[in-house]
Amino acid sequence: MRVRAVEVYGYQLTYAHGRYVMSGGRVVDRLPSTVVRLVTDEGLDGWGETCPLGTTYLPAFAEGARAALRQVAAAVVGCDPRNLAEVHARMDAALAGHGYAKSPVDVACWDLLGKATGLPVATLLGGVHQARFPLYVAVPLDVPQAMARFADRHRAEGVRILQLKLGGDPFEDAGRVAAVAEAAPDSWLLADANGGYTVHQAAVAAHLLERFPQVLLEQPCATLEECLRVRAHTRLPMVYDEVVTDAASLLRAAQEGGASAINLKVSRVGGLTAARLLRDLAVSLGLRLVVEDTWGGDLATAATAQLAASTPAPHLLAASFMNDWNLEHVAGGAPRSEAGHGTLPQGPGLGVEVDRSALELLFSVS
Repeated sequence: MRVRAVEVYGYQLTYAHGRYVMSGGRVVDRLPSTVVRLVTDEGLDGWGETCPLGTTYLPAFAEGARAALRQVAAAVVGCDPRNLAEVHARMDAALAGHGYAKSPVDVACWDLLGKATGLPVATLLGGVHQARFPLYVAVPLDVPQAMARFADRHRAEGVRILQLKLGGDPFEDAGRVAAVAEAAPDSWLLADANGGYTVHQAAVAAHLLERFPQVLLEQPCATLEECLRVRAHTRLPMVYDEVVTDAASLLRAAQEGGASAINLKVSRVGGLTAARLLRDLAVSLGLRLVVEDTWGGDLATAATAQLAASTPAPHLLAASFMNDWNLEHVAGGAPRSEAGHGTLPQGPGLGVEVDRSALELLFSVS
């Protein structure tokens, strides 16, 4: 089997709840997503998606992904997509770094490998531990009452893990957490500053939040060094997110940082190949995982589902089905969530069928 053509598509995703607000005044309502289709000489195709969360969340953005894909697409043509080592070697020889842009190519190869073998990607990633798993929902930064109402709506739908966007004044953030804790007393709350606190603010926030037994503190500061300093001043379980990008940073977060959990985003680490390695390392260290992506639609969600289903249940804190968070769909809204849980798509590969009419072809290389 050889890759005959690489097709790159784009489409827009609209946040289903109006404005997605994070620390630092970052607001999202629409995002451009990029989809890759690998077409083979045996008639099979594979799909992947990358959708950076705007231009200021991580060193990644939509036009950057598309420009990088123009650099690596020709190198992938002629590869056996089942040979991930060859695919990555060729991409790296054509362009250093830019893992978020290479991620949809990697995921498309896993999709093809699954279709070629008749197996779901989850089986290829180590085996299916659970076909149904808990999901979290992010609660945008807002006044306490609005965040509590948002949380209560999703709690009524069965969600029991809520990620609260914080990162402003620590005392105001404590009020936000208190309001949501009252509205959702039986839910885990991830107090997520997205790196928006200074060390001093984070230490104050952590002290104020220690009275809530259901709270985990997620990524309080922008750097791992700053988070390590905060770790020394709180008993709260710590979740590391944006600073975990490879095995070395994961080890530091687990050892020096005393991590309770790691937020593992597929495209941030370069695809399912790297995500599997980090997932297995985290499991071996006794950590729990939140499995997701920076953003995305049906295809990103399908990749998340495959990784989540192949993660041992005691180590999976939650996954996110981001296609629930958007209005647009390119695979009929599959995979679907139900009662606060996600399910593994049925069928080989990613287990979804893509509607190409929902996508705009940006370029093709053959």
